[in-house]
Amino acid sequence: MSTRTPGPAGRLDLPAEIVTGEAVALDLRPASFATRGLAVLLDLGVMFVTGIVLLLVLGNVLPALDPAADQAIGVLAIVAVLVGLPVTVETLTRGRSLGKLAGGLRVVRDDGGPIRMRHALVRALLAVIEIIFSLGSIALITSLLNVRGKRLGDLLAGTFVLRERGGAGAVPLPGMPMHLANWAVGADMARLPDGLAVGARRFLAGAQGLHPASRHQLGSDLAAQISRFVAPPPPPGTHPEAFLTAVLVERRRRDHERLGRLQAARSARLDERSRAAVLSPTATRLLGDQPRQHPPAQYR
Repeated sequence: MSTRTPGPAGRLDLPAEIVTGEAVALDLRPASFATRGLAVLLDLGVMFVTGIVLLLVLGNVLPALDPAADQAIGVLAIVAVLVGLPVTVETLTRGRSLGKLAGGLRVVRDDGGPIRMRHALVRALLAVIEIIFSLGSIALITSLLNVRGKRLGDLLAGTFVLRERGGAGAVPLPGMPMHLANWAVGADMARLPDGLAVGARRFLAGAQGLHPASRHQLGSDLAAQISRFVAPPPPPGTHPEAFLTAVLVERRRRDHERLGRLQAARSARLDERSRAAVLSPTATRLLGDQPRQHPPAQYR
């Protein structure tokens, strides 16, 4: 995760964004307060209609009760609508309510992953206070003070609302420069800071549209910064853009290999557990289950 920080002249000034393992900045920006406000109004309208329908149904279905029981049922119905409904919807849809769906919004974790029930529950509980009881004043103040427009529920749950629509796809990397292929395979590459990796990828994607002098300056600056994380240095005379391309392509290749090894190890563990005796501590089978069958080698 990178945040907007002022930098010296000639350096890239990157906004807050989500960064994947391949140094791809997902072009998804935090939702504006106006868009979130419209989504909240639509969600409140849905909750109001749902509450009225629920009270009418309960009034017609349940027999006549004493006033204390009626009040208890009414409180439970209100809690179900104000808390249970948004928690259920956001959990099942991975952060999208009807209002957010209409506005092209989604609630995600701070790392960009989908939210779970605990995140939705914290958001819903705080929403009762900062949106309903305070008429949105608390949510308005906190959203305006936060760079991602977070309200209190987002701050405590570790989430934020982003805009899904209008994001551009990731620009693919160029191919590995042939004269740097052998060097890249044998080089030691430490993990690059997210902002630096994203800056290099964006520079390569838009280098053709830059003024030659700016292109040379930015390329040399990025190459100098990335060279601190790579050893040994590239062959003398290597162009900065070729160096950046080689580093990013090699990092992507190594990430894919690492993920492949992890997946193979996980598959091996699952195979071992499925073939273990039913009463073994590591077994995953139940009585009557058959061990996993593997297809013939030619079909793998």
